[in-house]
Amino acid sequence: MKSVRPAIDWSEYAAVLFDLDGVITPTAEVHMRAWAEMFNAFLTEYADQHPGSDADTSPYTDADYFAHVDGKPRYDGVRDFLLSRGIDLPEGSPEEDQEDARPTVRSLGDRKNDAFNHVLARDGVTAYRGSVALLDHLRGLRLPLAVVSSSANAPAVLEAAGLADRFTTVVDGRVAGELGLPGKPAPDTFLHAAEVLGATACTSVVLEDAVSGVRAGRAGDFGLVVGVDRGAGVEALSAAGADIVVPDLADTLPHDETGDETGDATGDATGAAS
Repeated sequence: MKSVRPAIDWSEYAAVLFDLDGVITPTAEVHMRAWAEMFNAFLTEYADQHPGSDADTSPYTDADYFAHVDGKPRYDGVRDFLLSRGIDLPEGSPEEDQEDARPTVRSLGDRKNDAFNHVLARDGVTAYRGSVALLDHLRGLRLPLAVVSSSANAPAVLEAAGLADRFTTVVDGRVAGELGLPGKPAPDTFLHAAEVLGATACTSVVLEDAVSGVRAGRAGDFGLVVGVDRGAGVEALSAAGADIVVPDLADTLPHDETGDETGDATGDATGAAS
């Protein structure tokens, strides 16, 4: 039985704005592992140092990632997860963290970032085949493209995947910080990317796998918000404001560019980085 593909006429839009991790590359999996290693080590340390505390120090899970961390700027994710467990840490600063061994929101975020960069350097990254197929289609239409990512590592990931030349602009965590733009679920980073591309929100498409990112697209009143279900769930992405939800971006292509229903454009990944 053939699946029904959403009818998207990409030529109707002026710009396409991609989240990176989990939309273009499977680096969301690397992020998830890095978060889990960092938080579980911290929770064990915290339980040992605060016996009798009311804080919840049970192991960090994938459910915690999707509920509190996914798609958010790194320090916001740390802060929101700790709040969910009843743990209050100081914000910290680069100077304070060098002088004081006690954990802070910033130092935990930096620990996670170090773990992510180690895995990226060791293993590299390969883009999803369906995402590369969509990028090829959009290049044929000469549509301007942007990456809008909460991660400060977006340029390095794009280079590792061999896709840096596909995008007119990258609005990542560093750019957002420099410009004072609030992160997702606020729409500001997406709105800035659309402006850089010479488009408006209503003529732009947002592609997101995170609930917070979908909420940002809906809050910005973008012309189309596409949810990519890599684990957050169809119901959660739809409730957050996705106009359509697909398991893979190949499902947004015209039928004549996808082959059969399990054709070459789909699947987990391909050698796009080669």
